[in-house]
Amino acid sequence: MQLTAPATPTPTPARPAGVRDADGMAVASFILGLLGLLVLNLFLGPIAIVLAAVALWRGTARRGRAFLGLALGVADLLVLVAFMQADSTISWNF
Repeated sequence: MQLTAPATPTPTPARPAGVRDADGMAVASFILGLLGLLVLNLFLGPIAIVLAAVALWRGTARRGRAFLGLALGVADLLVLVAFMQADSTISWNF
């Protein structure tokens, strides 16, 4: 009778920290871009653009989400410009 040790599963290699950070940036870019369409588009739009660009530069696995964040960031700024043109001011009037 021969006893054998139970097979231990081999650990899966972890993704590098830079890729995980880039994935988080892509998701944050998408969320901030989406939120920027409703409020604070002057601030959230550029932040979404920068986060998306950095995520794409670092090679995120969530490229689609990063591109959506980039598009939404640009849309935030376009919405701001459209409201400023419609209102003929550089700020919001209530």
